[in-house]
Amino acid sequence: MSANTILVASTDIEPGHHTTFEFLGMTWNADTMWSTVAAGVVVIGLGLWMRAKVTSGVPSKIQVFWESITEAVTNQVEASVGRVHPFIIPLAICLFVFILVANWFEIIPSDHHLPAPTADINLTLAMGLFVIVGVHVFSIRQRGWKGYLHHYVQPNPALLPINVIEELVKPFTLALRLFGNIFSGGIMLLLIGLIPSYLLWGPNAVWKLFDLFIGLIQAFIFALLTILYFGIAGQTDEDHGGADESEEKEEEEPQLEGAH
Repeated sequence: MSANTILVASTDIEPGHHTTFEFLGMTWNADTMWSTVAAGVVVIGLGLWMRAKVTSGVPSKIQVFWESITEAVTNQVEASVGRVHPFIIPLAICLFVFILVANWFEIIPSDHHLPAPTADINLTLAMGLFVIVGVHVFSIRQRGWKGYLHHYVQPNPALLPINVIEELVKPFTLALRLFGNIFSGGIMLLLIGLIPSYLLWGPNAVWKLFDLFIGLIQAFIFALLTILYFGIAGQTDEDHGGADESEEKEEEEPQLEGAH
């Protein structure tokens, strides 16, 4: 592929423009759909590959790698927010891998440009709603309706409107943070495409490396916030009470030792 061809390919990228089709009276973004499916296939393929490599005997290198990551994430989460439900860490890692693959589609060199589906607000908003709706369902199951509704008036009933607004905007902040960063990457590729072909390789290489890093960070942030939201939703009054009691016991122990 010549430099002129690369320049034309770069300038053909139009952020916000999608290949669409009409179905059931609605407009569907076909490019977002097939790139989302492609990212999902990659994640499922990785999962099936991992499953084939798992053994109860001597673990393979890939098994050791993933088990080490899972253990490190679990230890970090438990040190920050306490013990969380067993499904939360695998869910967050799955979301991380899916978002990372989807983010990196944008920088894969190809004659048939495959857009990053996370540069479409429809996908990121759907993911944000999926996480937050799951958080509320999990919170109700853990706390019951009474405990769930009670947390809206904590630490003071006067904060009820603020707490409600905070919960309502959570899916939008999740969605817009991811969408904005990936969408801006597409705009930067468009601007870099305006550079003369004999200078294009330098900025293009630098930006693609930076885009790799941005895609990694955004996937990490989305997964981290998912863990935090589920971790907080799973906390009950008994958890806080248990923590207070343990602190009181720790304070009493030195006094008992001094008495002896």
